[in-house]
Amino acid sequence: MKIVSLLPSATEIICGLGLRDSLVGVTHECDYPADVLGLPVVTTLRIPKGLNSAEIDAMVNSQLETDSALYSLNTDVLGQLAPDLIVTQALCDVCAVSADEVNAISCQLPGDVNVVNLEPACLNDVLDTVLLVGEAAGCRELAQQSHASLKQRVAAVAQHSSAIAAENRPRVAILEWIDPLFDGGHWYPELIELAGGIPCFGDRHGPSRRRNWSELAASAPDVLVVSLCGFDLQRTALDIPLLTNQPDYGMLPATQTGRVYAVDGNSYFSRPGPRLVDSLEILANLLHPNVHPLPEGLPEALTLASLTEES
Repeated sequence: MKIVSLLPSATEIICGLGLRDSLVGVTHECDYPADVLGLPVVTTLRIPKGLNSAEIDAMVNSQLETDSALYSLNTDVLGQLAPDLIVTQALCDVCAVSADEVNAISCQLPGDVNVVNLEPACLNDVLDTVLLVGEAAGCRELAQQSHASLKQRVAAVAQHSSAIAAENRPRVAILEWIDPLFDGGHWYPELIELAGGIPCFGDRHGPSRRRNWSELAASAPDVLVVSLCGFDLQRTALDIPLLTNQPDYGMLPATQTGRVYAVDGNSYFSRPGPRLVDSLEILANLLHPNVHPLPEGLPEALTLASLTEES
């Protein structure tokens, strides 16, 4: 079987199921595991590099308002690869190639191409995508084993958090964008609860949405986590002044106690694949380090001071 992945998260799932040798094409954003680098790239981002966050947001809105795609498929490369299976998504127009475009192009490819759409809106949905991909790729048993292992890790975090008293659970806000401000929706509130916190800024299972600074101030988070969608820590560091220079920033409980952190949103929190369980473990350690030791090999969340030093 020849597989093309149109999502970084799908690439991680495919490789996690031992199907790296079947993977023949990836997106320009697929960067994990490292051995996918160098595979034929079948997508292009239509947003120029070097824009600041406000400019990126403006261009995204402009593209979406005119039904213009943010990503384009390289149909010539895709045709040469002649995949049997294409894994994509229909959840977010900002995150990948349009599902309609993928379906239309798949009909023009040789053979009977199976297109699998992943649409996870919560943590369980994300874990179930492992089963969906495994079924489509013909490795159901291995997918079930991987799924069970991920579920066990989530259950272990939940069990440890269950011993945390209500008064010791901090109010937590996660920011997915700073300029303009976006909360963390979908699985973010669920991750916070499982990790032993109280979500106070974001809709459970709903998309991240634009908010104003007064709403963040009114939510009064005890812990503030900056997890910028598509940005690694180095790129995130460039946007931190947009947060710290806000007039209300110093009034947040999280700011006054020094509990403002940054995480690698691109690799973990905003990527709905197997490493979302890593994200849960990172967040749990951030909130309650004495209850949730950080598993070996995972990076700890950084305070803003630490992020500045590393950058």
